[in-house]
Amino acid sequence: ETKQLREGAVERIDDYTVQLNLTEPDITIIVGTADYPALVMHRSYEGSNDPMEALAITTGPFELVRYEVGIGAEVRRKESGWWGGQAYLDGVEWTDHGTDPVPMVAAFEAGEVDANYETTADALAQMESIGMINSNIATGATIVIRFNVENPPYDDIRVRRAAQLAVDNNVVLQLGYDGRGEQAANHHVGPMHIEYADIGMHERDVEQAMALLEEAGQTDHEFDIISIDDDWRRNTTDAVAAQMRDAGMNVKRTVIPGSTFWNDWTKYPFSSTNWNGRPLGVQVYALAYMTGAAWNETAWSNPDFDAGMTEALATPDADERSKIMADLEKILRESGIIIQPYWRSVYRSYREGVHGYEAHQAFEQHLDLVWLES
Repeated sequence: ETKQLREGAVERIDDYTVQLNLTEPDITIIVGTADYPALVMHRSYEGSNDPMEALAITTGPFELVRYEVGIGAEVRRKESGWWGGQAYLDGVEWTDHGTDPVPMVAAFEAGEVDANYETTADALAQMESIGMINSNIATGATIVIRFNVENPPYDDIRVRRAAQLAVDNNVVLQLGYDGRGEQAANHHVGPMHIEYADIGMHERDVEQAMALLEEAGQTDHEFDIISIDDDWRRNTTDAVAAQMRDAGMNVKRTVIPGSTFWNDWTKYPFSSTNWNGRPLGVQVYALAYMTGAAWNETAWSNPDFDAGMTEALATPDADERSKIMADLEKILRESGIIIQPYWRSVYRSYREGVHGYEAHQAFEQHLDLVWLES
């Protein structure tokens, strides 16, 4: 309510140490503060949404010069005042080419750009054909096709489970992302997370799917799946829709431009969203699936899941936490709130002569490490 720290939450120990006093145990506190939503702001920040004002004082090697949503941004090197010494680059300019990879590839080919934020799987061959270097890393990044339970009939577990059982995740991986990843099991925790519990893969069962839909009295329901308008997310959502249609369900597809998709992303009844990888499975669950969580796009609430998460967040030993996670993964999958078909490898491209700009699991750009050959 106050948007301020509660009394006693942070305690100064000495000139270089602060102590965080939590109301309850939370092993995600460190990885959470390393995630991009936890950007450390200068003490003068008072909540402005203007980037030029909010980011006027930073701890990095660059200062913000320009920021235009949907167009681009620019930073230049600070001539003094950076604790890390001297950055190599004079500055960096970003250009927003939109969700269609064609303008991006054209910009590379014309020599207008040196590197990109991300190369989607369907554009890799094009980038290679024009001489670009593709860097990749296997990650916990994924796509989630989810129901929002505040929108009937998706408050009915039978309807959600029917859709989930109608989909073969491996087929979605092949069609939606050109097979460049690993099949997932509909519970948003994977082998890259240290507390992962292998509860087996999801199996498609069309007969059971249609039986559940009939039991719920929803055989005539039209599933309208919403996605953003870019290749891999649109293609993946198309593949899910095709699987559901093949099972005998009535499915509509709605595609929304990237410029407006994120305005209401937590409210769509049935939609796909991409999720970046995070180091801990409990970190993902705390952010996306606990009751009232900041990014709980499903609006799902389960007291047993919340109780298990409270225990997991207080369990630092990964092996012990994995035992708890096995139950949580089952609860989440059997709720039917998500279809999470695969874990994707992520790629970024750059021209020859760019150094220090390899793919990062969270898409971070560590510009203080980047240098260019003249």
